[in-house]
Amino acid sequence: MSEGRGFASSSLPRHLLRGVLGFGSLILSVALIPAFGPATLLLAPVGLLALRGCPMCWAIGLAQTLSRGRLRRSCEDGVCELKVAPRD
Repeated sequence: MSEGRGFASSSLPRHLLRGVLGFGSLILSVALIPAFGPATLLLAPVGLLALRGCPMCWAIGLAQTLSRGRLRRSCEDGVCELKVAPRD
């Protein structure tokens, strides 16, 4: 992923909100089955949509969101380096 945002969100609060909504929906969809029956499984797609398909992708996106602007990747002659970006 040399170009683009990858799995990162535009802001950390937005990414964390997606995580709370996604993981919360997934957990509630299973935890509420004894009280409300299998209809609560309808929350699972909401959770997966909030997490953009997979929880691991969300976790990778969290790391990318946190490091955005702090790390720079440069590739020359087939050798790539990851360096801390200079502070402005």
